[in-house]
Amino acid sequence: MTRTPPTTPAPSPLWRWRRNPLRRRSDVVEAWIVLATWILVLLGGVLAGAAAAQATDASFAARRTQVHSVSAVLTDDAAQAPPAASGLENGRVWAAVRWTDQHGATHTGQAKVFAGAPAGTRVTVWTDRGGRLVSAPVRGAEATLQTVLTGALVAPPAAAAVWAAGWAVRTRLMRRRLAEWDAEWKQVGPEWRNYSGGRG
Repeated sequence: MTRTPPTTPAPSPLWRWRRNPLRRRSDVVEAWIVLATWILVLLGGVLAGAAAAQATDASFAARRTQVHSVSAVLTDDAAQAPPAASGLENGRVWAAVRWTDQHGATHTGQAKVFAGAPAGTRVTVWTDRGGRLVSAPVRGAEATLQTVLTGALVAPPAAAAVWAAGWAVRTRLMRRRLAEWDAEWKQVGPEWRNYSGGRG
């Protein structure tokens, strides 16, 4: 009959919270630091991401109030294809356009239009308060996507910064604890060697 060796129970992760003669004040402080760090990591990441997303959304909304759409006419035929075909061009090319502002003044400029559009085609362009051509404001699903992505990109670094701060505090506490243990051993060590016959 074989005897099974006794198993040593794994230490509980909550041992610092339980009363026991080996627990020191620094153990309780470390437990609170770990708990506070993880709570702040979660809250800090969520709040930073939400704040960044809100700021991005507010920026998009502010820009939408500063520009307005104008109906313009192509003065020349648009090129048949973008000079360097890429997904970023979205099938559009630069072309000369003419439009009339709200005061009746005529303006000309360059705007992005669909490739191959003939002269005389009506297109929508965007102008600022000074009557200058600007890019179209971000809106709809694109604005939502960029807002969400901004929040998602900001949240991890913010959480990592909080975690690093907590880790630095915990490391300092551990160094202080090791220094205290070293000082205590210098006092207890000689007595321990006497009790152990000089073998300790």
